[in-house]
Amino acid sequence: MRWVFRGGERDVESERRAARRLAIEVGLDPLAARVLVARGVAEPQDAARFLSPELTDLPDPFRMKGMSAAVERLTRAIVQREQVTLYGDYDVDGVCSTALLSLFLDAVGAPPRTYIPHRIDEGYGLNLRAVERIAREGSRLLVSLDCGIASVAEVARARDLGMDVVIVDHHTVPETLPAATAILNPHQPGCEYPTKALCAAGVAFNLVMALRRSLRTLGWFENRREPPLKPFMDLVALATVCDVVPLTGANRILVRHGLDALGRADRPGVRALKEVAKLETEGPVSAGQVGFHLGPRINAAGRLDDATVGLRLLRTPSLAEARELSTKLDEANEERRAIERQMLVEAVAQAEGRSGTRGLVLWAEGWHPGVVGIVAARVVERFHKPTLVIGVQGGVGKGSARSIEGFHLVEALGECAEHLSRFGGHRHAAGVTLDAERLLDFRRDFEAVAARRLREEDLEPRCRVDALVHPDELTEHAVGALAALGPFGAGNPEPIFVAESLHAEARIVTARNGGAAHLKLVLPQAPAIDTIGFGMGPRLGEVDGPVDLAFQPSLETWKGRTRVSLKIRDFRTADSAELSATGS
Repeated sequence: MRWVFRGGERDVESERRAARRLAIEVGLDPLAARVLVARGVAEPQDAARFLSPELTDLPDPFRMKGMSAAVERLTRAIVQREQVTLYGDYDVDGVCSTALLSLFLDAVGAPPRTYIPHRIDEGYGLNLRAVERIAREGSRLLVSLDCGIASVAEVARARDLGMDVVIVDHHTVPETLPAATAILNPHQPGCEYPTKALCAAGVAFNLVMALRRSLRTLGWFENRREPPLKPFMDLVALATVCDVVPLTGANRILVRHGLDALGRADRPGVRALKEVAKLETEGPVSAGQVGFHLGPRINAAGRLDDATVGLRLLRTPSLAEARELSTKLDEANEERRAIERQMLVEAVAQAEGRSGTRGLVLWAEGWHPGVVGIVAARVVERFHKPTLVIGVQGGVGKGSARSIEGFHLVEALGECAEHLSRFGGHRHAAGVTLDAERLLDFRRDFEAVAARRLREEDLEPRCRVDALVHPDELTEHAVGALAALGPFGAGNPEPIFVAESLHAEARIVTARNGGAAHLKLVLPQAPAIDTIGFGMGPRLGEVDGPVDLAFQPSLETWKGRTRVSLKIRDFRTADSAELSATGS
C-alpha cells in the first residue's frame, strides 16, 4: 500500500501554523484544524461553514436544468388531479426517492401510484411492458426516479400512449437523451446546480423544494396544511450514504441534517429498522451505521425478490406494520449474506486465476443477479482492480461493475458496447446485460481497455494521510473533536494520521468469527492508547523494531472507561520508505 499526503506536496510547519490560526479563530482543536487545512479548508469563514452546514446554504433548486419544466408539469397534474405514477429503481436510492416524492404528493392532496420493477423479472430501469401497463391504468404523467436517463425507446412509447414523462436521475448522461417533458440530472450539460454528485433522492428533494414553492405561490396551501420538508431528510440521508456519493457540497448539508432525523427515528419504518439492526432506537446515527446496518436491509428485498417491501416500510404510518416489514427485510438480508459469502469464494478463486490482468470480468451460471454488485465491491477491495461480476441464467448475463480511482466505468464499457445488450451507471458503479455467448469476447475487450487506461501503479491501493502526528497529540479531547468534521463517507473520509518510529510490542488477538486473527500493538511510549489491526494477524512477523503507523483514531468506552483507540490502516518498518509528497 502506498502512503500519500492528501492534497499533494506539503510543508508540515506551515500547515501547523495555518492550523493554529484556524483553531484560534474558529475555536477548534488543533488536530481537527490540521485535518481541515490538509483538505483545503484553511480560511475561517470556510471552516465555519463546513463545521455548521445549514439548510439555508443549500443552492436554489431552480438552478437545476429542467426544474422549471418539471415543476410546471407536476403542478398542473396536482391542480387538475391527473393520475401520476412514480417509477422508482429497486435499490435504496430508488426506493427512498419514490417514498419521498410519494409522501410529499400525499401531503399536498395528490396521492400518486407507485411502481418498482422486479429486479429478476424486469431488470433495471424503465421497461416497455411496465410503461404500457401504467398507461392502460390511466396515468397521464410518469415520473422516473433513479432511472430513465438512457430510456429513449421507453419514453417515446410513453408519449405515444399519451403520457408525459419527467426524469429524475443522476447517472451518466448519454449522448442521446429521451424526449421527456423534463429531465432533472445535475450531470446534464448546461446545468448550473453546483453539486453534481447528488444521488437521485437528492435530486428528488430539490424537486420537492421547488414544487412546494410553486404551490405556495399559487395559493395551494391557503386551505391546506403546507408540509414541512425536514421530516423527509431521513430518506435523503439513507439514499445519499448508501449510494456512496461524495459527502461534500449540498450532500454534506443534506446528510448532516438527515442523520439528525434518523437519530430521532420519528418515521415508524426507520424506528423498526433500527430495532432489528440492534441500534439505539432514539440516539445518534452515523453514516457508517446507515451504510452497514440500515441500508443493506432496505436493499435486501430488492436484491432477492420484491423491493416494494422496502417502499411500504418507509411509507407506513403504522409501527406495528413497520416492525412486521422490517423483520421480513432482516430475514432477506441474512439470506443475501449467505448467498454473498458463497459467491465471493467462487469469485475470488476466478480472480486469482487471472492475476495478470488489470481488469476483472468474472461470471458463473446461477450467480444471483441481485448480489453481484456487492460481490464486485468485495473483489475490488481485495484486488484493487475494476471488476464486473456477472450471473448467467437462461443464456443471458446480468452483472454489476465496481471501479477504482482513475477508471471511469461507463466510458470503459462504452468501448465494449458492441458486446452488450444494455449498460449504464456512472464512474464508479455500473450495470450490464449481455448474451452469455458474448462473455469471452467482452472479457477480452474489457481487459484490453483496462490494460490501456491503467498503469501498474494505479493498481496499488493508496492510503491517503491527513497529517503526521506524535502520540502525545492524541488526547481524548483532540480525538473527540474530530467528530465535528463528520459526517464521514465518500468524499469526506475519516481522518488518517501517521505516527513515525514507534516502538511496539505485537501480539495476536483471535477473531470471534473464525476469520483472520487481529494484530494488537502495545505502545510503551503511549500506554493509554489501544491499537488494533483487524485481520492483520498474519503480519505479526513484520513487527521487528520501530514501525511507522497509519491509523484512524476514535474514542472507545468499555465498562465506563473511555480511552483513545487506533484502528490500524497499515504499518511498515520505520526506515522502509518516506511518506510520498504527491497526492496522486
